[in-house]
Amino acid sequence: MKLYEATVKKLARIILLLTCAILFGCTTKVVVKGYFPTPVVNPLPLTVAVVYHPDFANYNYIEKDEEREEKEISMGKAQVELFSTVLESMFEQVIYSKEVVPTNDDSIDMFFYPMIEEFQYNMPVETKINMFEVWIKYHLKVLDAQGNVIADWIQTAYGKTPTAMFKSQEKALNEAMIVALRDVGAGIILRFNHIPEIKQWLKQREQMSAFRISNPKTTIVAAVPPAN
Repeated sequence: MKLYEATVKKLARIILLLTCAILFGCTTKVVVKGYFPTPVVNPLPLTVAVVYHPDFANYNYIEKDEEREEKEISMGKAQVELFSTVLESMFEQVIYSKEVVPTNDDSIDMFFYPMIEEFQYNMPVETKINMFEVWIKYHLKVLDAQGNVIADWIQTAYGKTPTAMFKSQEKALNEAMIVALRDVGAGIILRFNHIPEIKQWLKQREQMSAFRISNPKTTIVAAVPPAN
Protein backbone atom coordinates (compact mmCIF):
# COMPACT_ATOMS: atom_id res chain seq x y z
CA MET A 1 0.00 0.00 0.00
CA LYS A 2 2.77 2.39 0.93
CA LEU A 3 4.60 1.59 -2.31
CA TYR A 4 1.39 2.28 -4.25
CA GLU A 5 0.87 5.65 -2.52
CA ALA A 6 4.49 6.62 -3.12
CA THR A 7 4.19 5.73 -6.81
CA VAL A 8 0.96 7.73 -7.16
CA LYS A 9 2.53 10.76 -5.48
CA LYS A 10 5.58 10.51 -7.72
CA LEU A 11 3.44 10.31 -10.87
CA ALA A 12 1.27 13.20 -9.70
CA ARG A 13 4.35 15.36 -9.12
CA ILE A 14 5.75 14.56 -12.57
CA ILE A 15 2.39 15.30 -14.22
CA LEU A 16 2.12 18.58 -12.31
CA LEU A 17 5.61 19.65 -13.35
CA LEU A 18 5.02 18.73 -16.97
CA THR A 19 1.66 20.53 -17.03
CA CYS A 20 3.20 23.59 -15.44
CA ALA A 21 6.08 23.59 -17.92
CA ILE A 22 3.75 23.25 -20.92
CA LEU A 23 1.21 25.85 -19.82
CA PHE A 24 3.33 28.41 -18.04
CA GLY A 25 6.98 27.62 -18.62
CA CYS A 26 7.67 27.08 -14.91
CA THR A 27 11.47 27.13 -14.94
CA THR A 28 12.76 29.09 -11.97
CA LYS A 29 15.63 31.31 -13.04
CA VAL A 30 18.19 32.54 -10.53
CA VAL A 31 20.93 34.98 -11.54
CA VAL A 32 23.40 34.93 -8.67
CA LYS A 33 24.23 38.40 -7.37
CA GLY A 34 25.98 39.50 -4.22
CA TYR A 35 28.70 41.50 -2.53
CA PHE A 36 32.24 40.20 -2.10
CA PRO A 37 34.35 42.32 0.28
CA THR A 38 38.00 42.81 -0.56
CA PRO A 39 40.17 40.56 1.66
CA VAL A 40 42.87 42.23 3.72
CA VAL A 41 46.03 40.23 3.02
CA ASN A 42 49.68 40.89 2.22
CA PRO A 43 49.96 40.54 -1.57
CA LEU A 44 52.69 38.41 -3.07
CA PRO A 45 55.11 40.38 -5.29
CA LEU A 46 53.97 38.62 -8.44
CA THR A 47 52.29 39.51 -11.74
CA VAL A 48 49.58 36.93 -12.33
CA ALA A 49 47.59 36.43 -15.52
CA VAL A 50 44.12 35.07 -14.78
CA VAL A 51 42.43 33.00 -17.47
CA TYR A 52 38.64 32.66 -17.38
CA HIS A 53 37.47 30.07 -19.89
CA PRO A 54 34.05 30.91 -21.42
CA ASP A 55 32.60 27.81 -19.73
CA PHE A 56 33.64 29.31 -16.40
CA ALA A 57 32.75 32.94 -17.08
CA ASN A 58 29.31 32.01 -18.46
CA TYR A 59 28.55 29.03 -16.22
CA ASN A 60 24.86 28.24 -16.24
CA TYR A 61 23.42 25.27 -14.33
CA ILE A 62 20.20 23.71 -15.64
CA GLU A 63 18.43 21.13 -13.50
CA LYS A 64 17.84 17.97 -15.55
CA ASP A 65 16.33 15.72 -12.90
CA GLU A 66 12.67 15.22 -13.86
CA GLU A 67 11.72 14.68 -10.21
CA ARG A 68 12.99 18.12 -9.17
CA GLU A 69 11.64 21.59 -9.85
CA GLU A 70 13.07 23.04 -13.04
CA LYS A 71 15.79 25.54 -12.19
CA GLU A 72 18.29 27.54 -14.17
CA ILE A 73 21.09 29.04 -12.09
CA SER A 74 23.44 31.56 -13.70
CA MET A 75 26.55 31.95 -11.58
CA GLY A 76 29.30 32.72 -14.12
CA LYS A 77 29.38 36.47 -13.57
CA ALA A 78 29.28 36.12 -9.78
CA GLN A 79 32.14 33.63 -9.61
CA VAL A 80 34.28 35.77 -11.93
CA GLU A 81 33.64 38.73 -9.62
CA LEU A 82 34.57 36.66 -6.57
CA PHE A 83 37.78 35.25 -8.05
CA SER A 84 38.86 38.65 -9.39
CA THR A 85 38.30 40.30 -6.00
CA VAL A 86 40.27 37.60 -4.18
CA LEU A 87 43.16 37.32 -6.64
CA GLU A 88 43.63 41.09 -6.94
CA SER A 89 44.16 41.16 -3.17
CA MET A 90 46.58 38.20 -3.20
CA PHE A 91 49.03 39.50 -5.83
CA GLU A 92 50.65 42.85 -6.52
CA GLN A 93 49.49 42.88 -10.12
CA VAL A 94 46.73 40.92 -11.84
CA ILE A 95 46.03 40.98 -15.55
CA TYR A 96 43.46 39.03 -17.53
CA SER A 97 44.12 36.81 -20.52
CA LYS A 98 41.79 34.84 -22.81
CA GLU A 99 44.16 31.89 -22.77
CA VAL A 100 47.48 30.66 -21.43
CA VAL A 101 50.10 32.20 -23.70
CA PRO A 102 53.63 31.11 -22.72
CA THR A 103 56.22 33.88 -22.54
CA ASN A 104 59.94 34.07 -21.86
CA ASP A 105 60.02 37.68 -20.71
CA ASP A 106 59.34 39.04 -17.23
CA SER A 107 55.88 40.44 -17.97
CA ILE A 108 54.11 37.49 -16.29
CA ASP A 109 55.21 35.37 -13.34
CA MET A 110 52.28 32.98 -13.17
CA PHE A 111 48.99 31.96 -14.80
CA PHE A 112 45.93 31.19 -12.67
CA TYR A 113 43.32 29.03 -14.39
CA PRO A 114 40.09 28.18 -12.48
CA MET A 115 37.54 25.62 -13.69
CA ILE A 116 34.27 24.45 -12.17
CA GLU A 117 33.96 20.67 -11.92
CA GLU A 118 30.74 20.09 -10.06
CA PHE A 119 27.75 21.96 -8.65
CA GLN A 120 25.01 20.59 -6.38
CA TYR A 121 22.23 22.03 -4.29
CA ASN A 122 19.54 20.79 -1.92
CA MET A 123 16.13 22.40 -1.57
CA PRO A 124 14.22 22.75 1.74
CA VAL A 125 11.80 20.01 0.69
CA GLU A 126 14.82 17.70 0.38
CA THR A 127 16.71 18.74 3.51
CA LYS A 128 13.52 18.76 5.66
CA ILE A 129 14.97 21.67 7.63
CA ASN A 130 13.79 24.68 5.57
CA MET A 131 17.27 25.39 4.34
CA PHE A 132 19.06 25.65 1.00
CA GLU A 133 22.45 23.97 0.77
CA VAL A 134 25.01 24.46 -1.99
CA TRP A 135 28.20 22.56 -2.84
CA ILE A 136 30.70 23.66 -5.50
CA LYS A 137 33.85 21.84 -6.58
CA TYR A 138 36.54 23.86 -8.37
CA HIS A 139 39.61 22.59 -10.17
CA LEU A 140 42.32 25.24 -9.84
CA LYS A 141 45.50 25.23 -11.88
CA VAL A 142 48.61 27.39 -11.59
CA LEU A 143 51.22 27.53 -14.36
CA ASP A 144 54.54 29.31 -14.74
CA ALA A 145 55.24 31.90 -17.45
CA GLN A 146 56.31 29.17 -19.88
CA GLY A 147 53.01 27.32 -19.45
CA ASN A 148 54.36 24.51 -17.25
CA VAL A 149 52.00 23.34 -14.52
CA ILE A 150 53.22 24.33 -11.06
CA ALA A 151 50.25 22.89 -9.18
CA ASP A 152 46.64 21.90 -9.64
CA TRP A 153 44.21 21.07 -6.88
CA ILE A 154 40.55 20.72 -5.95
CA GLN A 155 38.98 23.50 -3.89
CA THR A 156 35.51 22.86 -2.50
CA ALA A 157 32.93 25.30 -1.21
CA TYR A 158 29.78 25.02 0.88
CA GLY A 159 26.97 27.43 1.63
CA LYS A 160 23.64 27.23 3.40
CA THR A 161 20.81 29.63 4.13
CA PRO A 162 17.59 29.29 6.16
CA THR A 163 14.54 30.13 4.01
CA ALA A 164 12.89 31.91 6.94
CA MET A 165 15.32 34.83 6.51
CA PHE A 166 14.12 35.62 2.97
CA LYS A 167 10.86 36.47 1.24
CA SER A 168 11.34 33.97 -1.58
CA GLN A 169 13.15 30.70 -2.21
CA GLU A 170 15.03 32.31 -5.08
CA LYS A 171 16.56 34.89 -2.73
CA ALA A 172 17.41 32.19 -0.20
CA LEU A 173 19.14 30.09 -2.88
CA ASN A 174 21.00 33.18 -4.12
CA GLU A 175 22.29 33.87 -0.62
CA ALA A 176 23.43 30.26 -0.19
CA MET A 177 25.36 30.64 -3.45
CA ILE A 178 27.03 33.81 -2.20
CA VAL A 179 28.00 32.09 1.05
CA ALA A 180 29.54 29.22 -0.94
CA LEU A 181 31.49 31.60 -3.19
CA ARG A 182 32.84 33.49 -0.20
CA ASP A 183 33.83 30.14 1.27
CA VAL A 184 35.89 29.21 -1.78
CA GLY A 185 37.54 32.64 -1.74
CA ALA A 186 38.60 32.23 1.89
CA GLY A 187 39.81 28.71 1.13
CA ILE A 188 42.06 29.88 -1.71
CA ILE A 189 43.63 32.61 0.44
CA LEU A 190 44.29 30.29 3.37
CA ARG A 191 45.56 27.38 1.30
CA PHE A 192 47.52 28.92 -1.58
CA ASN A 193 50.91 29.44 0.08
CA HIS A 194 50.73 26.05 1.80
CA ILE A 195 50.27 23.92 -1.32
CA PRO A 196 53.63 22.05 -1.46
CA GLU A 197 54.34 22.65 -5.16
CA ILE A 198 53.53 26.36 -4.92
CA LYS A 199 55.48 26.70 -1.68
CA GLN A 200 58.52 25.13 -3.37
CA TRP A 201 58.14 27.32 -6.46
CA LEU A 202 57.94 30.48 -4.35
CA LYS A 203 61.02 29.39 -2.37
CA GLN A 204 63.03 28.76 -5.55
CA ARG A 205 61.94 32.11 -6.94
CA GLU A 206 62.98 33.86 -3.74
CA GLN A 207 66.39 32.19 -3.87
CA MET A 208 66.86 33.23 -7.51
CA SER A 209 65.94 36.81 -6.67
CA ALA A 210 68.41 36.86 -3.78
CA PHE A 211 71.12 35.46 -6.07
CA ARG A 212 70.50 38.20 -8.65
CA ILE A 213 70.68 40.89 -5.97
CA SER A 214 73.92 39.52 -4.47
CA ASN A 215 75.44 38.87 -7.90
CA PRO A 216 74.58 41.84 -10.12
CA LYS A 217 75.67 41.79 -13.72
CA THR A 218 78.93 43.68 -14.26
CA THR A 219 80.24 45.21 -17.41
CA ILE A 220 83.88 44.50 -18.14
CA VAL A 221 85.64 47.31 -20.00
CA ALA A 222 88.87 46.37 -21.72
CA ALA A 223 91.80 48.65 -20.97
CA VAL A 224 92.86 50.54 -24.05
CA PRO A 225 96.49 51.66 -24.03
CA PRO A 226 96.97 55.39 -24.62
CA ALA A 227 97.92 56.40 -28.11
CA ASN A 228 101.57 57.18 -28.62
